[in-house]
Amino acid sequence: MLPTYQRVGGGGSGTAGTSVSVTNPLLGRRSFRSREKCLILLVLSTFGFVCFGGFFFLPDNFSADRVLKAYKQFQRAGPEIFIPAPPPAHGRTGEEDIHRQDDRVKLAEKIRKELPDDFLEKPDTGGGGEAGVGGEETEGGEQQQQQQQARDGAGAIDEPALQPGGVGVVAGPAIEGPAGVVQPPHQQHAPDQEEGQLQEVARGEKARAPAGLHFNASVGEDPDRAVREKRNKVKEMMVHAWSNYKLYAWGKNELRPLSKRGHSNSIFGSFDLGATIVDGLDTLYLMGLHKEFDEGREWVERKFTLDNVDAELSVFETNIRFIGGFLTCYAFTGDRMFLEKARYVADKLLPAFQTPTGIPYALVNVHNGVSKNYGWASGGSSILSEFGTLHMEFAYLSDITGDSVYRERVQTIRAVLKDIEKPKGLYPNYLNPKTGKWGQQHMSLGALGDSFYEYLLKAWIQSGQEDWEAREMYDDAMQAIIKHMVRNTPSGLTYVSDMKFDRLEHKMDHLACFAGGLFGLGGTSLNNQYSQQYMEIGEGLTNTCHESYIRTYTRLGPESFRFNDGVEAKALKAQEKYYILRPETFESYFIMWRLTHDQKYRDWGWDAVQALEKHCRTPTGYTGLKNVYLTEPVKDDVQQSFFLAETLKYLYLLFSDDSLLPLDDWVFNTEAHPLPVKDRNPLYRPAAGSSSP
Repeated sequence: MLPTYQRVGGGGSGTAGTSVSVTNPLLGRRSFRSREKCLILLVLSTFGFVCFGGFFFLPDNFSADRVLKAYKQFQRAGPEIFIPAPPPAHGRTGEEDIHRQDDRVKLAEKIRKELPDDFLEKPDTGGGGEAGVGGEETEGGEQQQQQQQARDGAGAIDEPALQPGGVGVVAGPAIEGPAGVVQPPHQQHAPDQEEGQLQEVARGEKARAPAGLHFNASVGEDPDRAVREKRNKVKEMMVHAWSNYKLYAWGKNELRPLSKRGHSNSIFGSFDLGATIVDGLDTLYLMGLHKEFDEGREWVERKFTLDNVDAELSVFETNIRFIGGFLTCYAFTGDRMFLEKARYVADKLLPAFQTPTGIPYALVNVHNGVSKNYGWASGGSSILSEFGTLHMEFAYLSDITGDSVYRERVQTIRAVLKDIEKPKGLYPNYLNPKTGKWGQQHMSLGALGDSFYEYLLKAWIQSGQEDWEAREMYDDAMQAIIKHMVRNTPSGLTYVSDMKFDRLEHKMDHLACFAGGLFGLGGTSLNNQYSQQYMEIGEGLTNTCHESYIRTYTRLGPESFRFNDGVEAKALKAQEKYYILRPETFESYFIMWRLTHDQKYRDWGWDAVQALEKHCRTPTGYTGLKNVYLTEPVKDDVQQSFFLAETLKYLYLLFSDDSLLPLDDWVFNTEAHPLPVKDRNPLYRPAAGSSSP
């Protein structure tokens, strides 16, 4: 067949004639049209521009080690990461091949250990787990589903056997994870280490990882079915409080249940420090709520930071809630992430100790280290209950890290208080950190003074009864308080009054209701000449605090109550009649129950549970009351973080068997975070070479 000839009209470059294009069906067209030439030129120009640009931009990427970092991580992950999934099993419908499960577990574990957190960014835990009360869905549902699938993909490992005491011990390098899943501690590696060094560090950390505790629904159950039901009710209250915090205020400090939002006017201000998460974690773990515990742990690991907090934080509150909470979670689980967080927070507080006397300021800006005291605190003084309530956490932190700086700071405080002259043997509530002189002569076992005395006794217990300096200071202080501040009413009620300028105020704070347990613990932990006296006062104070509860309409105690003008255990002023979910009375119920097994303490505790449910529970959490004497009290719309950390924990323990956190092995900080007792509890975990006086 002959080729065909076509005449194609066209103009180009000023030519007006026509051109002839020869098209051969076998050989194709011999030339390109103008538009095609422009298109080809454009493609080539674009390609050249990309190559030219890459020449300048690629060196920056290499200098940041992004490509090399990715290559090394995939190299460490091994070839398995590219291996496709095995074929479906030939078993019953719906069953997964056991080999596929095993491969997925191994791969998930390998990726978790090898890839650092900053390389594979994990999604936010936007509440995770179960929906809120009433079946409401939590935020971030898609992320939660992905996380749950990842957890399910890791496979389940059999729960450890329970020891005779009812608490299972997770042996070796594992720690307790969600819903009975045992997971290895998260390792953090420096990005510039060589592969061999990374693997060696990982092996060394795993070899040294301590055992942890495992709690489930049956651990610490009382043989009495009725008591078990009451304990389960307290556990349900915890789930209700946590679920609604998760639903409406996740990551915020506290929940406003009526407003259904976070509480931004608390002591931690508007910064999202997750105070309720950190405060409530050990209570969740203790109750066997491991799914909820894992939600909180993930938030702490991914989100908790003080680096962006340009504000003044309370040294005292940050210590008892955050450092104390992290230390307890470390003791319970052996998860070193919690230890690292505790040390991180403690380091942020150290600038507050830079005073002429070593007595720390009350407030520290964790961003720039600038510290100061409250302007209202007696001429710029520090507060006894605040600087005196650091010893347990800081001493324990030194012992488990091997860094003596934390113990040295609190030992300096101890030395100042031991050597200073004390009026009538009493400790005023204010001390100037610059001059080392007392401020106003105001003494109290309630607000401004309370937990200092608690830590004298508990530091001695925590040390394995080796810190005799603390015990002697406790006994001396208690004898002075008994002589000058403890009084009895005509009807036989025992109370401890505030003293101002040598005059008794005949007022007792709800905060002082912890003193019933304090005296009881002092009377039983050491058999000396004061033991019987301490127990009698402890029982009397606990009874008086109970009376302050049952003499209100709501059967919940006021913030303060008075003993004068014929009035006993009743608030008289409007600003004294509120109840903000405080735990101190329940703390004394719990300790006195453990020491005496007198049934009345459990009865009183259950009465309080019913009062909380009737007056403080809302569909979206728990709230305090503005006047406990009214039939329809106005709610304050705040679910305090200590409600989860202390109030519900003490009520749960009140209805548990003595084997759950025995008082010989554990000592509670003032935020109810239990810390192990040295030389008695193997979970104390002192660092190699650490020593304490």
